[in-house]
Amino acid sequence: MSVNQRLVNPLTDQLFEAISQLHTRDEYYEFFEDLCTINEIHDMTQRLEVARMLKNGEKYDKIEESTGASTATISRVKRCLQYGADGYAKALDRLGRPDKKE
Repeated sequence: MSVNQRLVNPLTDQLFEAISQLHTRDEYYEFFEDLCTINEIHDMTQRLEVARMLKNGEKYDKIEESTGASTATISRVKRCLQYGADGYAKALDRLGRPDKKE
């Protein structure tokens, strides 16, 4: 899939480059704590877990109960998995690999 060109700009490039310079889990926590609110981090982690559960074939009611995500959020993540840029799929596929950063 191709990247939505409305997202591409020098400031977003700078953000992604900054993230790529982080090396440890603690550095990620520090950066995201400064960058995002706790609720924003919670929302992103919830969406990733919803994507993982959907990819594993879980049903909406189990996902809703387990994550606290609304059916609207679950539906949005499902649409991204089906028709999005494959970002969730790539990230989830790589999570189990031994080369992930600590």
